[in-house]
Amino acid sequence: MVLSLLMPQFDVTGVGLNATDTLILLPKFPAYAGKIAFDEEMYSPGGQVASAMVQCARLGLKVKYIGTVGDDLRGKIQMESLEGSGIDISDVKVVSNCPNQTAYILIDKSTGERTVLWQRADCLRLEADDIREDMIANTRMLHIDGHDTPAVAKAAAIARRHGIPVTVDVDTIYQGFEEVLPNVDYLITSSEFPTAWTGEKDPFHALERIQNQFGMRVAAMTLGHYGALARMGGKFYYSPAFVVNCEDTTGAGDIFHGGFCYALLKGMDLLEAMEFANALAALNCTAIGARGGISTEEEARALIARSDRRINKEFVLRSQRANG
Repeated sequence: MVLSLLMPQFDVTGVGLNATDTLILLPKFPAYAGKIAFDEEMYSPGGQVASAMVQCARLGLKVKYIGTVGDDLRGKIQMESLEGSGIDISDVKVVSNCPNQTAYILIDKSTGERTVLWQRADCLRLEADDIREDMIANTRMLHIDGHDTPAVAKAAAIARRHGIPVTVDVDTIYQGFEEVLPNVDYLITSSEFPTAWTGEKDPFHALERIQNQFGMRVAAMTLGHYGALARMGGKFYYSPAFVVNCEDTTGAGDIFHGGFCYALLKGMDLLEAMEFANALAALNCTAIGARGGISTEEEARALIARSDRRINKEFVLRSQRANG
């Protein structure tokens, strides 16, 4: 490992997806093959890494986003959102004659749950050759997803050479992702990924196997409305979710990652970082859109102080037993 001699210009740099969603608000989901009038539709910027970076910027961090954006209306909406959040977009690649990644998100207003239909054109692919050493070496932390695997693998390898911690948000198995994981310090996946990767149905065993295989400092998974589970130093840590008036769950996981990056950079311990990230994710669910309820540290701590949690007792007991 070669520690960077550069003075970091950014607190966190994100490499990965963005998207511009079309939100369709429904009074409730129709029955299969049914029909229902929708209440409203709107454009809303989102995307895994891009939204996490917007949350980091909202918390006061100096942020850079690296990715590809189409040159259509949706791409323009995304760029305006990133730039308006104070994020450095100097290494965003705008692709001519290419539509931006989009999603049609059906939101059930009675529950806040959503169904996502998405599309990403091949012309938006971020290649490994698009990633230069100087893009990554000037940051304190790197946050990635897994979609353009060769590009994020290169970024993670550069970060490892410079002693820069790497966090990753992954929800499905990507070809070649085994090249990324050895350079990851903080793996936070969807609830489905650990089982899909290991074949282990038990989430505790699945996280343990991934961590033992690749040696990352923390292996964790988000659990939706039940919070998050993590393993570090041979012990499990469970952080329950917060109870809020949910309007839309879109982007909650992305905002969790942004909050987690901030918490690590501020020196919070693992359980405190998970709690803080859970609070921000919950607050984002109180408004419509992937970035609709992005909140401040003060707002997150106010929610934490109220201590209204949705606790999965099984995860509490399993964690206690696993930790002896």
